Amino acid sequence: MENIVILTGAGISAESGLKTFRDSDGLWEGYNIEDVATPEAWARNPQMVQQFYNERRKSVLEAQPNLAHFALAKLEEKYQVTIITQNIDDLHERAGSTNVVHLHGVITRSQSSLNPALTYPINGWEIKMGETCELGSQLRAHVVWFGEAVPMIETAARICSDADIFILVGTSLAVYPAAGLINYVPRQVTRYIIDPNIPVSSGSRVVEMPYKATIGVPMLVEELMG
Repeated sequence: MENIVILTGAGISAESGLKTFRDSDGLWEGYNIEDVATPEAWARNPQMVQQFYNERRKSVLEAQPNLAHFALAKLEEKYQVTIITQNIDDLHERAGSTNVVHLHGVITRSQSSLNPALTYPINGWEIKMGETCELGSQLRAHVVWFGEAVPMIETAARICSDADIFILVGTSLAVYPAAGLINYVPRQVTRYIIDPNIPVSSGSRVVEMPYKATIGVPMLVEELMG
């Protein structure tokens, strides 16, 4: 069974109504990234940061997987599929994908402020100030902030190095270290790039599909399932 590795970014979630992490004006839902997505922001104003992610979580829970999410899940009928996502939502899982690696965490879980390896499910959409982990530290969103290590990056690199087919969906490859994962894909492997703005230069093994995810992904999946 061939091994398909898929790297997804904000573009696939945007079509479910979720704002991209960094819009063209450099803001996320009207906030400067530095004010809501860094350890320093949490140290300065944990109440504001907590509320920010509570609102994002509420939006994620209200959103629904789209045609691209469902199409990627269908690939599991014929292939060994691993999705590596830069997104912090759980839309891939809700669409039926069973093997998802979250590079930047998943907002539907909480984590310890002292030990990021301690994570917990959340009942509902809100983490309240005063809720603590087993070590007694305040719970926060299970999201990797700027300036924090990306614990799954080495695992993701190994997965990419074993790909027989590689698909890139809805990412500008602007955020490192995730952007470097494409360099681990073996040179002989065909790379399908699905995005209105193709983020990498063409090559003999690159198939460019300049479409939104909800158009390009079902199109490619139909071809691969054929």
